[in-house]
Amino acid sequence: MPPTAAMRRPRPDLALEAGAGRVAGVDEAGRGPLAGPVVAGAVIFLCPPSPALAALIDDSKKLKEAQRAAAFAALRQAAREGVLEFGIGAASAAEIGTVNILRATHLAMARAVSRLRAPPDLALVDGNQPPRLPCPVRCVIGGDALSLSIAAASILAKVVRDRAMTRLDPRWPGYGFARHAGYPTAAHLAALERLGPSPHHRRGFRPVDQAAFRFA
Repeated sequence: MPPTAAMRRPRPDLALEAGAGRVAGVDEAGRGPLAGPVVAGAVIFLCPPSPALAALIDDSKKLKEAQRAAAFAALRQAAREGVLEFGIGAASAAEIGTVNILRATHLAMARAVSRLRAPPDLALVDGNQPPRLPCPVRCVIGGDALSLSIAAASILAKVVRDRAMTRLDPRWPGYGFARHAGYPTAAHLAALERLGPSPHHRRGFRPVDQAAFRFA
């Protein structure tokens, strides 16, 4: 029996952005991994997207890899056509180890916003902890499932980060970065036990610090 409209999960839209000027949706990818950067995206819709584009955009965690890739390509094309603008920012594993993952995430978000053509009038940030940005900030818990611009930012950040980890894989063979993107899978933890940490592993994360101690 097909679901009724009331039973379907709502899709993100531009209701939170309405009437606030240039509103940037901001989200990150990669807070939980043991290795690699944390990456953030910032997206401003300059005009309403086409129904076809909007249908591709959702919380990146709810999309399969092929769906994220299709949405990523469509968002890039929309930016070329003037429908939206976006910025991408990152904080390295070394920065995460120096300032901690929360501050590094906020640093990546600030870098993403700084790559927009001009500061937004408002930033809608997924989560409940506001980064320091050159504009007013509104935190939105679960924002990647509510706001189209946050969801778009989540897709851009996730795809950029996953591709960065794939590029690291042949340079640091044995860890399986292309398979798990640095997340603490059983295979990744076993590789840490066997090989010790690489320069792209995050100090301050317990499994990494434990492996570093054993290989010291």
